[in-house]
Amino acid sequence: MPVRLSMTVNGKAVAAEVASRTLLVDFLRDQLRLTGTHIGCDTAQCGACTVHIDGRAVKSCNMLAAQADGAKVTTIEGLADSEEKMHPMQSAFRDHHGLQCGYCTPGMIMSALDLVARNPDPDEAQIRDGLEGNLCRCTGYHNIVKAVKAGAAAMKK
Repeated sequence: MPVRLSMTVNGKAVAAEVASRTLLVDFLRDQLRLTGTHIGCDTAQCGACTVHIDGRAVKSCNMLAAQADGAKVTTIEGLADSEEKMHPMQSAFRDHHGLQCGYCTPGMIMSALDLVARNPDPDEAQIRDGLEGNLCRCTGYHNIVKAVKAGAAAMKK
């Protein structure tokens, strides 16, 4: 049975009709073509699908699109001020080699931003704890932690 929904995605009003069982990640990727939100495990274990719903990190593979009705959704594509200028956290991941293949990176960045919003100056242990539930199969997390620390510092400027 179709469900009518409306939300704000990356600052733009969106209205659509979707099947009631449509996951938010599928709505974002398939209908809105926001493919920066990745599908990794389909079980909310890896964090590749992390987006912000009303300012909080949420795993979009574990949420129905209809549950986001009326919400403000931000994806990795909605972070940068422009195509020429990345968000400070995105720049920090690039500058501190906080990515390898890049598959987990959008989810890591979205989770890192949620952490920094709650704790603007996290230490290494807090960063590691805040990124729990986001898996990277390429790195040892050392550079990811450095990137989050640098991103948090750059966001204060």
